[in-house]
Amino acid sequence: MSINVERRQAIIKDYATKPGDTGSPEVQVALLSDRISSLTEHLKTHPKDFHSRRGLLVLVGQRRGLLDYLKKTSQSRYESLIGRLGLRR
Repeated sequence: MSINVERRQAIIKDYATKPGDTGSPEVQVALLSDRISSLTEHLKTHPKDFHSRRGLLVLVGQRRGLLDYLKKTSQSRYESLIGRLGLRR
Protein backbone atom coordinates (compact mmCIF):
# COMPACT_ATOMS: atom_id res chain seq x y z
CA MET A 1 0.00 0.00 0.00
CA SER A 2 2.99 2.29 0.24
CA ILE A 3 4.22 4.04 -2.88
CA ASN A 4 7.67 3.58 -4.32
CA VAL A 5 10.32 6.29 -4.35
CA GLU A 6 10.00 7.12 -8.06
CA ARG A 7 6.23 7.56 -7.84
CA ARG A 8 6.56 9.73 -4.72
CA GLN A 9 9.18 11.96 -6.37
CA ALA A 10 7.03 12.33 -9.49
CA ILE A 11 4.02 13.41 -7.42
CA ILE A 12 6.11 15.88 -5.44
CA LYS A 13 7.56 17.32 -8.66
CA ASP A 14 4.11 17.69 -10.25
CA TYR A 15 2.43 19.39 -7.30
CA ALA A 16 5.28 21.40 -5.76
CA THR A 17 4.71 25.15 -5.65
CA LYS A 18 8.46 25.89 -5.81
CA PRO A 19 11.66 23.85 -6.18
CA GLY A 20 12.39 21.76 -3.11
CA ASP A 21 8.81 22.01 -1.85
CA THR A 22 7.68 18.84 -0.09
CA GLY A 23 5.42 20.16 2.64
CA SER A 24 2.88 22.40 0.96
CA PRO A 25 -0.76 21.35 1.30
CA GLU A 26 -0.93 20.61 -2.43
CA VAL A 27 1.89 18.06 -2.22
CA GLN A 28 0.53 16.50 0.96
CA VAL A 29 -2.98 16.14 -0.48
CA ALA A 30 -1.61 14.63 -3.70
CA LEU A 31 0.43 12.05 -1.78
CA LEU A 32 -2.52 11.20 0.44
CA SER A 33 -4.77 10.86 -2.61
CA ASP A 34 -2.37 8.39 -4.17
CA ARG A 35 -2.27 6.32 -0.99
CA ILE A 36 -6.07 6.48 -0.71
CA SER A 37 -6.56 5.21 -4.24
CA SER A 38 -4.08 2.40 -3.59
CA LEU A 39 -5.89 1.36 -0.42
CA THR A 40 -9.26 1.56 -2.16
CA GLU A 41 -8.07 -0.90 -4.80
CA HIS A 42 -6.72 -3.19 -2.07
CA LEU A 43 -10.06 -3.16 -0.25
CA LYS A 44 -11.93 -4.08 -3.43
CA THR A 45 -10.11 -7.42 -3.46
CA HIS A 46 -9.95 -7.84 0.33
CA PRO A 47 -13.32 -6.61 1.64
CA LYS A 48 -12.86 -8.03 5.17
CA ASP A 49 -9.56 -6.25 5.85
CA PHE A 50 -10.91 -3.97 8.56
CA HIS A 51 -7.51 -2.77 9.77
CA SER A 52 -6.68 -1.36 6.34
CA ARG A 53 -10.18 0.11 6.15
CA ARG A 54 -9.56 2.03 9.35
CA GLY A 55 -6.25 3.27 7.96
CA LEU A 56 -8.08 4.42 4.84
CA LEU A 57 -10.57 6.38 6.93
CA VAL A 58 -7.72 8.03 8.84
CA LEU A 59 -6.07 9.07 5.55
CA VAL A 60 -9.35 10.45 4.22
CA GLY A 61 -9.73 12.50 7.41
CA GLN A 62 -6.21 13.87 7.09
CA ARG A 63 -6.83 14.83 3.47
CA ARG A 64 -10.14 16.47 4.38
CA GLY A 65 -8.40 18.55 7.06
CA LEU A 66 -5.70 19.70 4.66
CA LEU A 67 -8.29 20.58 2.01
CA ASP A 68 -10.32 22.56 4.55
CA TYR A 69 -7.19 24.46 5.55
CA LEU A 70 -6.33 25.19 1.93
CA LYS A 71 -9.88 26.34 1.19
CA LYS A 72 -9.78 28.67 4.18
CA THR A 73 -6.43 30.20 3.26
CA SER A 74 -6.56 30.29 -0.56
CA GLN A 75 -9.74 29.51 -2.46
CA SER A 76 -8.04 29.63 -5.88
CA ARG A 77 -5.33 27.12 -4.90
CA TYR A 78 -8.02 24.86 -3.43
CA GLU A 79 -10.12 24.91 -6.59
CA SER A 80 -7.15 24.26 -8.87
CA LEU A 81 -6.01 21.34 -6.70
CA ILE A 82 -9.48 19.79 -6.65
CA GLY A 83 -9.62 20.08 -10.44
CA ARG A 84 -6.18 18.55 -10.93
CA LEU A 85 -6.83 15.63 -8.63
CA GLY A 86 -10.35 15.04 -9.90
CA LEU A 87 -11.88 15.18 -6.43
CA ARG A 88 -15.50 16.10 -6.03
CA ARG A 89 -16.55 18.52 -3.37
